[in-house]
Amino acid sequence: MISFLRGPVAHVGLSSGVIDVNGAGMSFWATPQTLAGLRVGDEATVHTSLVVREDSMTLFGFAAPEEREVFEVLLGVSGVGPRLALAVLAVHSPEAVRVAAHSEDAKAFTKVPGIGPKVGARLVLELKGKLVPLGTGDAPAPAAAADGAGWKAQVIEAMSSLGWSEKDAASSIDKAMADQPDVAETGSVPEILRATLRWLGQGTRGVKAGSRG
Repeated sequence: MISFLRGPVAHVGLSSGVIDVNGAGMSFWATPQTLAGLRVGDEATVHTSLVVREDSMTLFGFAAPEEREVFEVLLGVSGVGPRLALAVLAVHSPEAVRVAAHSEDAKAFTKVPGIGPKVGARLVLELKGKLVPLGTGDAPAPAAAADGAGWKAQVIEAMSSLGWSEKDAASSIDKAMADQPDVAETGSVPEILRATLRWLGQGTRGVKAGSRG
């Protein structure tokens, strides 16, 4: 089992990254929040979970062991695959997932694209007792550098990779940035993406995309 990767960051994409481990480029899928904390050329450590299937072996990366732990517990829920588990952590912090499971808040899970009421109820049922709040709160988001013009298309692309339709992603971005114009002014793709996902996770006005497989 590969528990972590450590080395220079070789590539950071919208949904995946690559770390150079002793000359071998190790690719992994990750949430936008994890990827936003990586910089090409910088030394980094990413905690990983290896998902093995009959026809593939895929690494999923996390900024902290707590995220990996919640991810692996989510994989134990019937009908939840690694991409959907990753999408949950893109919308909610590990502590928020624990709180939702402990308080039986199925609606919190339906804010994740691909999760409807039935799957949300199943998550609550199967996670009850397996995830309990730790009282840590949300970890502060890492600082991000401004990425210049054209950020909206990049944020929409990142959200689309997590399951939102382009229409719903664009609408959510517009509404989130209307509430947080200071974030919009930075032009930073990672910062705007994090802010939009946080806005959706608050649950008061977030939109939900259609179901996906």
